[in-house]
Amino acid sequence: MPLIAAVLLASCGSDDSSDEPKPATYSAYQTKVYEYTPAPGQFINDGYSLSTAEDAAAYALGQLKMKSYVSLGAWGGYIVVGFDHSITNTGGYEIGIQGNAFAGSNEPGIVWVMRDDNGNGLPDDTWYQLRGSETGKEGTIENYSVTYYRPSSSGQPVRWTDNQGHEGEIAYLGAYHSQPYYYPNWITADSYTLNGTRLEARNYQVEGSQIWMNPAYDWGYADNIGSDDLTGTIPSAGTGQITGFKISNAMLPDGTPANLPSIDFVKIQTGVLAQSGQIGELSTEILSVIDLSLL
Repeated sequence: MPLIAAVLLASCGSDDSSDEPKPATYSAYQTKVYEYTPAPGQFINDGYSLSTAEDAAAYALGQLKMKSYVSLGAWGGYIVVGFDHSITNTGGYEIGIQGNAFAGSNEPGIVWVMRDDNGNGLPDDTWYQLRGSETGKEGTIENYSVTYYRPSSSGQPVRWTDNQGHEGEIAYLGAYHSQPYYYPNWITADSYTLNGTRLEARNYQVEGSQIWMNPAYDWGYADNIGSDDLTGTIPSAGTGQITGFKISNAMLPDGTPANLPSIDFVKIQTGVLAQSGQIGELSTEILSVIDLSLL
């Protein structure tokens, strides 16, 4: 069976007869950004000025509507999006996330989903991480956290500490991105802490050159070309590398299946804490989030 047919069949079939059909007026793409909280990074504050969390969410939604990238910054930075309908668990690829990955440049984002259990239309229920190829492997750290600190003056790196007793910096690359701060302008506190799962870094410098490589992870991550890459199979989705995600991969904290019949919100979070020399920090970039059944 051609890949596009297989993808569409997997996306459109539903074994949950209680879910009502989606009218044609529903959008296949995210319709709201509830939160945009990136980690510091070279693309943060770059070409835009934001002063509140509401401004940041509006900026991110505008970017996604244009399928123009939103950078999540270094490890832990995240975005929370929602749709104008629930997305049904079909057992196949229900969610597509567009990134800007290409061969040798993968910046994996971990994906979380939430069901609107209390029915208030807000992402204030329980997040479930989607299983990926690195889940449970040595080198993957669950319950990881990093605190980022505002630089004391412009043009300085951003210092960080983690809950494993380590510390480091997000480098300032003034030759390429010369905004005064890589620390998000709309975060008024002098430090903030991000929590989630950290993947083991795979980036490396090619011996005898200035070239850095960010190899792909096998599957389960946004902005990453794995076996779940759907790029080119959904022409109406436009440009951008697309990764497919299955709601059936949602996990409880102990790793067992969450068995969600549907979801309402998606969170994408940068999964690696690493620098690639002059290229800078690994930072997941997102162009859009898609309900594949409506394409």
